[in-house]
Amino acid sequence: MNIYDISRQAGVSIATVSRVLNGSGKVSEATREKILSIIKETGYTPNAFARGLGLNTMNTIGILCADSSDPYLALAIYHVEQELRSHGYDSILCCTGYDYQTKVKYLELLLSKRVDAVILAGSTFVEASPAQNRHILDAAKEVPVIIINGYLEGRGIYCSVCDDFDALRAATKRVLDCDRKNPLYLYRALSYSGREKLRGFEAACLDYGLSREAYHTGGVNGSIYDTINFLEELQKQKHFDMILTSDDELAIGALKFARARGLSVPEEMSILGFNNSRFCVCCDPELSSIDCQLSFICANAITLLLKALKGEPAPAKTALSAQIVVRGTTDTAFARACHTA
Repeated sequence: MNIYDISRQAGVSIATVSRVLNGSGKVSEATREKILSIIKETGYTPNAFARGLGLNTMNTIGILCADSSDPYLALAIYHVEQELRSHGYDSILCCTGYDYQTKVKYLELLLSKRVDAVILAGSTFVEASPAQNRHILDAAKEVPVIIINGYLEGRGIYCSVCDDFDALRAATKRVLDCDRKNPLYLYRALSYSGREKLRGFEAACLDYGLSREAYHTGGVNGSIYDTINFLEELQKQKHFDMILTSDDELAIGALKFARARGLSVPEEMSILGFNNSRFCVCCDPELSSIDCQLSFICANAITLLLKALKGEPAPAKTALSAQIVVRGTTDTAFARACHTA
């Protein structure tokens, strides 16, 4: 039971229910009694979103993050909190890890704290199975839910994402334009974002008519040294002359692998990361990377949130374009291809 159900059952607007919940005098006595009777019968407890419709909010936003030690997620939290603070909102951060039940538990915990809205930082919160997203859909009936770089369709859910599919598709096309015929794509997880990146890489390879034997993909969910070991084993079976990755840490592992094998970068092996993180300038040569425009994604997420809290129309999904930042791990032909795109 939520404020929408109360308004529907009483035959009045949500705003009228909100006025009753907040003690406003601009409601007839008969209507007030009808609404209060329904609330009593159903055992409904008004949450912060309902109170917010009457200008009496907690001014607190709940944030869920799987792993705050992850550079991408840590930076996302920083941008989100900065934006919230500038608009007078406090935040409660919960780091859930990647276990499904723990993610469900902490979402319920935030709702029990009567937060005005919930922000899910990262696409790991959107499960591939529709049934496993029910807790998010249910939460969105109570408060607005904002998803950063993940997409889930549902009432009360607003998503701010990088167009990861287009980013990997465009980058891979630039690679193939530069006569690299055996690209390898390394990914860490097949979250919503991960699936979109992989789909973009494979789409570009198919657009170029590459056979499945000509391009390669591999999942590495581990450290830089796990990446090196994975590539050592893969090279015994496959040939690859370009490595694209789903994040910069994987790309650093690829760079270390190339150096260990005596491969010249970028002449013999080109490497492209993703996220344009601080890792990119901490290696030699410096790492070329796809910039997902995270600060803009987060700023847009807060814009969507504020619109939702005010009851203003807001798009369910906003996709921002990425940019390729060329440094030393890709050659001049790749730089020219990016410049003329």
